[in-house]
Amino acid sequence: MATTTRTRRSPADNHDERRRQLAESALRTLGERGYARTSLREIATNSQFSHGVVHYYFHDKLELIIYCVRYYKAQCVTRYDAVVADSTTAEELLDSFGAKLVETLREEAPMHRLWYDMRTQSMFEESLRESVTMIDAALEEMIWRVVSRYSELAGRPTAMPSGAAYGVLDGLFQQALLGHLNDDPAALDVIAAQVHELMPLMLAPAPA
Repeated sequence: MATTTRTRRSPADNHDERRRQLAESALRTLGERGYARTSLREIATNSQFSHGVVHYYFHDKLELIIYCVRYYKAQCVTRYDAVVADSTTAEELLDSFGAKLVETLREEAPMHRLWYDMRTQSMFEESLRESVTMIDAALEEMIWRVVSRYSELAGRPTAMPSGAAYGVLDGLFQQALLGHLNDDPAALDVIAAQVHELMPLMLAPAPA
């Protein structure tokens, strides 16, 4: 007689899975309302989980939001890897990178708004700073992979450190996000054009 072997999930696996489910549910509410205006009870009200369940897996709102944003950004940091891998010319990389920025702004604006909200709040709440610093470092590395590949394809060395490159592009992204949230129809087209204008400035001048 054939036997069937079942893989049993450990209590720790089940606990982690439930926390992930709660995070995915909470992110929607947090993205719509923001950090300061959302309580654990409101998160529970807008999800399939009771307030008691949410409180069982997360001690307070701070623990939940840190987990949520770290969970979301862990997925974000590979967003542009296909752009890096698939682009074969410098111009193609700029086109693909600009298009990907526009796509994520259009489709995930609430999540990006939540990230900037959390980063701002970390100036006032010390308990947020470790997570914000870690996420910022991962995002900087993500952007630097794009800039480094662009440098290779253009045949010119980079002319600024990774932190400066990230600061420039993150500033453009936040500005475009604000425009998009304010229903500015040009906001997304502008950031795609800015990528073409500013990325070359991150490289050393072409030899004469």
